[in-house]
Amino acid sequence: MIEVYSWPTPNGHKVHIMLEECGLPYRVIPVDIGSGAQFEHKFLSISPNNKIPALTDPAGPDGKPISLFESGAILLYLAGKTGQFLAHDTAGKYEVLQWLMFQVGGVGPMLGQAHHFRIYAPEKINYAIERYSSEARRLYKVMNTRLASSTYLGGRTYSIADIAVFPWLRSWKNQGVELSDYPHLKGWFDEIAARPAVQRGLAVLSEKRKSLTDERARENLFGDTQYQKH
Repeated sequence: MIEVYSWPTPNGHKVHIMLEECGLPYRVIPVDIGSGAQFEHKFLSISPNNKIPALTDPAGPDGKPISLFESGAILLYLAGKTGQFLAHDTAGKYEVLQWLMFQVGGVGPMLGQAHHFRIYAPEKINYAIERYSSEARRLYKVMNTRLASSTYLGGRTYSIADIAVFPWLRSWKNQGVELSDYPHLKGWFDEIAARPAVQRGLAVLSEKRKSLTDERARENLFGDTQYQKH
């Protein structure tokens, strides 16, 4: 059975949703990033970047075990394993992949920085808050424009691009964004949110969700602990 090392964050939710959409059996192993569980040796052996999620599959390619870290790579692996949520024709595949890369290289990092400086930073730096809030709004505009002419981000059908982006937009208020300002994106968001598999994926580990603003969590997520040898 697939094992997923995860926590209820946007990057964790991506993989939970994909597994639910694919109908694959899996077991979740919680990695409490606030308490520092991401620095434990067993987890680092799978995810050397000490970030969730990570995945192990005993029935990997050619029937051999495989372990993966990075949510984008995991989504691609699961799409390849099941033949789902990624177009089979070359042009369609790359249409999806460009929007997956848009999430991995833009939406995740930039909205993550907006969260950090608006919520988690110990001091409020107006330049940083405005910089990343403005970038969040720009990214929302890009997606809204895309969805004015496309049913889904990756084209006519629901794909790993939509699965990757959706969890990051659930916290739009924390990013200094008003979702209703982007009507095409809001319509897409509401449709994705209503999918049963998405709802099941968001429920995974939801009982463990907690604030990451206490001093211990701040240290494990943003302090010197990140730069120590483990």
